[in-house]
Amino acid sequence: MRSSANTFADMMNIPEYYAGKNVLITGATGFMGKVMLEKLLRSCPGVNTVYVMVRSKSGQSPQARITDMISSKLFERLQGEQPCFAEKIIAVSSDLTKPELDLSKENQTLLAESVNIIFHCAATIRFNEPLKDAMQLNVLATQKMLALAHKMKHLEIFIHVSTAYANCDRELIEEMVYPTPVEYVKLIDALDWMDDELVSVLTPKLIGQRPNTYTYTKALAEYLVQQEAGDLNVAIVRPSIVGASWKEPFPGWIDNFNGPSGIFIAAGKGILRTMRASNDAVADLVPVDVVINATLAAAWYSGSQQKNRPKSILVYNCTTGGINPFRWGEVEYHVISTFKRNPLDQAFRRPNVNLTSNHLINQYWIAVSHKAPAFLYDVYLRLIGREPRMMKTITRLHRAMMVLEYFTSHSWVWSTDNVAMLMAHMTPEDKKVFNFDVRQLNWAEYMENYCMGTKKYVLNEELSGLPAARKHLNKLRNIRYTFNTILVVLIWRIFIARSQMARNIWYFVVSLCFKFLSYFRASSTMK
Repeated sequence: MRSSANTFADMMNIPEYYAGKNVLITGATGFMGKVMLEKLLRSCPGVNTVYVMVRSKSGQSPQARITDMISSKLFERLQGEQPCFAEKIIAVSSDLTKPELDLSKENQTLLAESVNIIFHCAATIRFNEPLKDAMQLNVLATQKMLALAHKMKHLEIFIHVSTAYANCDRELIEEMVYPTPVEYVKLIDALDWMDDELVSVLTPKLIGQRPNTYTYTKALAEYLVQQEAGDLNVAIVRPSIVGASWKEPFPGWIDNFNGPSGIFIAAGKGILRTMRASNDAVADLVPVDVVINATLAAAWYSGSQQKNRPKSILVYNCTTGGINPFRWGEVEYHVISTFKRNPLDQAFRRPNVNLTSNHLINQYWIAVSHKAPAFLYDVYLRLIGREPRMMKTITRLHRAMMVLEYFTSHSWVWSTDNVAMLMAHMTPEDKKVFNFDVRQLNWAEYMENYCMGTKKYVLNEELSGLPAARKHLNKLRNIRYTFNTILVVLIWRIFIARSQMARNIWYFVVSLCFKFLSYFRASSTMK
């Protein structure tokens, strides 16, 4: 019998493992899912077929949605390297919220006979989703996927993508599945007969110390996977706050306003001026390509270890805070400095954000820096005959800020032993191709690429427009200086010039400043 050391030494590399395999991906049209699809096809060219479960949407068939997706900027590099890559992608019509995943009998048979690897990435990422909807998408869909997996004759590994915040009610989060305070089976049964109003009333009590239904249902899904996996080979990957790509397929790729991206854009536009956050709290951002590389490697490791796999489910905390910490105060600094050097087109104001952990101070700045300017701007728009829009924008921004507030005000400690173990078993070449070593991550460079990515890929702004954007920002600066000067003059005329006491105080302060300057000048001369 081989020793474990020899077993690891004899393991095939990652591309070799995927060669000839049939892979099934849920959530392939989502942010992480499409990055996984691109990376898998590009870095494992020997993969046989990739089935993607997609539902019809807005009158588009599953195949039409996939065709549109692979025509995007994300797949340009793959298109150049493998022009015929699309032939390996098969869109499977499915709806995860419906019985038997809404799969036809033919597709059920096809998947049962051919699939070797499952990546279950599909989930709702709306933090404030009603509990019933979150349960449908995050828990019941996972249960249906496991039922489908049990029918697969050649399945080697089932990867469930969770979140590092599933157990955010704990300060130390280890790489293990934690029991839940409520039995998911009983909750599923109860929600079946409860009306929406009753569920809404009970939700705060059910989720307890967790901030939202997203983290709560992801924890339930993890426990369900543990309980219903049976003899399936299963692993769980838990990313933290997933952001723009670090390196692949190119730096800074991002295609949505979700999570911190929308906040960065609002800051760059000068709309976001204050945010409740702790400067010292760790911002556990993790690039999307790091998560995907770790996920593909996790499937390779568990799939290659069928005979020697551990009895418990392997859980991977895919985080950065404990390895290469980066704090929210630093995030704010790099976002603002990047957008001052490379402004967004037609900014509302010059970028400047004040982070505070004090609720009252934050509310004051919201009133002064958000609501008042938005109201005045909407009045101006009405006067020139245009539709007012800034107050609506501010309202949406505040909703997003409230969702993120919990995560920008707390820090956690995650165990990452399994991630380190996974990396240790990879060949030097695999470590380069499937790099998830965040110790190498330069945060200043990453944040600049992230911010420029929002400009190029989310807002579709051309870099050729930077000179005009800089000119516009200088104009906004001049307007601010002029406004502040007029304000000082008005304060002088209205308050100080009319009061002898105010004038005396003013002259005393000016005299004091003059004396200090004279003292420092004299000290410098003596030296």
